[in-house]
Amino acid sequence: MFLSNPFAELSAQIPVAVMQGYIVLMVAFVVIGTILDMMHKKSAKYFFLNAEKAKKNAKREVGAGEKIAIATKVLVVEVATSGEFKNVKRRLSHLLTMWGTVVFVATTAILIFKYPTPATPAPAILPQLWHIGALMLAVGGYWFWFSIRVDVSAEGLPWYRVERADLFILSLLATSTFALIWSYTQFNGIAGWSTLFLILFAASGVVLFGGVYWSKFAHMFFKPAAAFQKRVTVADGSRESLPPDYDLSSPEVHKLFPDVPMYMGKNPPNMGKGIRREPAKHY
Repeated sequence: MFLSNPFAELSAQIPVAVMQGYIVLMVAFVVIGTILDMMHKKSAKYFFLNAEKAKKNAKREVGAGEKIAIATKVLVVEVATSGEFKNVKRRLSHLLTMWGTVVFVATTAILIFKYPTPATPAPAILPQLWHIGALMLAVGGYWFWFSIRVDVSAEGLPWYRVERADLFILSLLATSTFALIWSYTQFNGIAGWSTLFLILFAASGVVLFGGVYWSKFAHMFFKPAAAFQKRVTVADGSRESLPPDYDLSSPEVHKLFPDVPMYMGKNPPNMGKGIRREPAKHY
């Protein structure tokens, strides 16, 4: 099974153009959903406004060489190794999920566009990476959902509680799980079940990529940029002018973000049963 390209076998039932069109449609969903998310939340606008404010408060100029070094550190620490997570379990779970997703999605596109039929056999490593990526995603995602998420040191939410923000992780888990089951049933010639799990695999992919606007998917595109800007503000000294710990009771923060309620302390009160606010170090 791990050496078999499931999409090559699928080409006997579904035209290659349909499979490739599905991938193009998913990419379009991501682009459109991200743009709509930016327009709705005005993320880009706030990002550039804050960057301009920081630039005015800068005590020194950060040169091009230093910015390259900062960008490299962001790629290594924040992006590649998720260094912002101080909790080891949370970090490992995130890394498994993140890199599993990257490998799984990338190899899916390569297999469908470059090796879509038995007449174009794929190198053995590609189907292996496809299955390994799906397994990594599933292990990291289920670990987070059933172990880390329910831990009071993280979020303290019961596993059966589902909120809109959970659309991303749940659709990721569904996509990887159905993909693996589909590959298994197809490889073993279980025709009826194979068709069912292929449909579920494709449908969960639509939910994953089509739900970008309503999920946390889009935030991954802003995360590296925000991390880079944060390090730049530390380097140029402008961050020193910000209120410590982003105290929500601070008048300075309230002036910058007037829509944020003025709480009496640094952490807002619990907004519902089962929600636990923890210091940032737990994340």
